[in-house]
Amino acid sequence: MGLSSPGKHFVVRGLLLLMLTVFAGLLCAGPAGAQEDETATVSGRLVDAGEPVADARVRALDPDGTEVAVTESDDTGRWTFQVPIGPHTFEVDAESLPEGVSVQHAVTREVIAGRTNNVIFTFGEVRTGMSTPLYERLIRLSIDGLRFGLTIAVAAIGLNLIFGTTGLTNFAHGELVTLGAVFAWIFNVAMGMGLIVASLLAVVVGVAIGWLNNAGIWRPLRKRRVGLIPMLVVSIGLAIALRYLILMLFSDRTQAFADYPVSAQRRWGPVAITDITILTIAISVAVLVTVAVLLQKTTIGKAMRAVADNKDLAAASGINVERVITYVWCLGGGLAALGGVLLAMSELGGRVQWEMGFKLLLLMFAGITLGGLGTAYGALLGCVIVGLLVQLSTLVVNPDLKYIGGLLILIFILIVRPQGILGSRERIG
Repeated sequence: MGLSSPGKHFVVRGLLLLMLTVFAGLLCAGPAGAQEDETATVSGRLVDAGEPVADARVRALDPDGTEVAVTESDDTGRWTFQVPIGPHTFEVDAESLPEGVSVQHAVTREVIAGRTNNVIFTFGEVRTGMSTPLYERLIRLSIDGLRFGLTIAVAAIGLNLIFGTTGLTNFAHGELVTLGAVFAWIFNVAMGMGLIVASLLAVVVGVAIGWLNNAGIWRPLRKRRVGLIPMLVVSIGLAIALRYLILMLFSDRTQAFADYPVSAQRRWGPVAITDITILTIAISVAVLVTVAVLLQKTTIGKAMRAVADNKDLAAASGINVERVITYVWCLGGGLAALGGVLLAMSELGGRVQWEMGFKLLLLMFAGITLGGLGTAYGALLGCVIVGLLVQLSTLVVNPDLKYIGGLLILIFILIVRPQGILGSRERIG
């Protein structure tokens, strides 16, 4: 059966939107890569056992060993200077360190133009990967995987609920994650608000963006009975448009929060966990439990589950389906924004990147596919498993390649069990 006239109309619009946004993105990205400065900013923060190291001398050496820049850390341990583009060695002068504080080694890296280059020094006793027992590394990576998986789950539950109630696979959900972190940065850095207040306001903005998405785009398309394939094309175009809009209005450089707290590491035998990890896990668990209670105990939650199970039967039972879908979009937007803030705080070290949500989108799809499309609890289970596997995979692969595991999981599950762990086979008739 061919597409209806409205369906063809929106397919053409979606394809035109996709082509225009790609072209606009290339125009925006082109000049940025063409203009290179002769120097670049290098910065970092000196922290020993959770305490900032102040008045320590940091210097940069060129490949010939000539000192090209030197500075001292401030009271919070932060330091910054400008160096020429190219390879450099960065070191902390041991004589300038307080008594009992030692740095493990110098850092050699390539300084790249057009962004802030961060250098991290490791303090304390040198411990190589071979000297750390395997069971201890497994415990630490498992804790980090749990934290990462819960963060993915917070961002992905809204995506799964939207699919369950509308059937839409929203490729623009990653940009909602990015917008949450970006607005938290705007409130925190540009407006001078505290990080907690900025994060709460970012979640409110996320709810508003979710409502605007549904009211301005998806509700009109549903009223015209546009098919899911044209709507999928529109979501791809929307994702590209939002991504390059963030690039133009925010920055192509990684930006740090103003008052990101120093993350002290706590040790209990083989267990080593930072305050940020503890806070992220606690917030994620609290939010996920709240969502579970909402779905099971409240009237709107039961209505959401009814619409996800059978939209026509729910409407015949007196449920206002459009109102329920509006609630789902608002909830999804708020959770995506919160997921973006948690991702920036825990995974990126208090920094915001313009395409951080796009990079997380694959893992969100892998998690909800593994757990079961359309089920909130499936999204939680699948995302936690994906987070654990991604982090544990660093035992055998390069950490820069760990996200590839998400794609492999997605392919494997689609072949072996397309409905996911908690999903059910599609009913026909």
